[in-house]
Amino acid sequence: MTASPHAVHLAQLNVATLLHPFDDPRVKPFVDLLDPVNAAADDAPGFVWRLVEEGAADATGLRPAGEDVIVNLSVWETQEALWDFAYRSGHLEAMRRRREWFARHAEAHLVLWWVPAGHLPTVGEALERLTDLRAHGPSPRAFTFASSSTAAEAARHLGDVPSATSPATGGHRRPGEPLERPVRSPDVRAGVHPGPQGRRSS
Repeated sequence: MTASPHAVHLAQLNVATLLHPFDDPRVKPFVDLLDPVNAAADDAPGFVWRLVEEGAADATGLRPAGEDVIVNLSVWETQEALWDFAYRSGHLEAMRRRREWFARHAEAHLVLWWVPAGHLPTVGEALERLTDLRAHGPSPRAFTFASSSTAAEAARHLGDVPSATSPATGGHRRPGEPLERPVRSPDVRAGVHPGPQGRRSS
């Protein structure tokens, strides 16, 4: 497979607050959906990378935004590719049932932003973009599907990524696609990064 033809990719962070502990039987239907939905993401057109905990198949064990908050962080070649996966695949079933497992958010819980192709965002970087969206509303630096910005509009923000001075996270990437070494950003709550790995397209 050849390298991605896109100079920029779309990163997304979604946070969800559990109504019950993760091992509660009431959350089991969601847990049962994780493997098939993640497998569908890995095989979806335009998928680049998703955050996973080291030694695990997903990131549900990472709680950088709170003990009851699950984070989903991924990178896609285009906004259309992410939209198609989110709303035109088996992922839609999980979205339709989310109120069974997750609390309603009074503020933004999804943020999108453009990154240079090859850059894998850290959890700290992603949470900072969500904070930006919540504080200032949609902008080319942090936006939503409903109030999106083009890569051209976000061009001056593409340099707003952490410098590669800390140990890199791992990952699984599309063969032939070069990737810079992403850095660990401080956890916004605990002061340390949980040390996740990643799953990239194959």
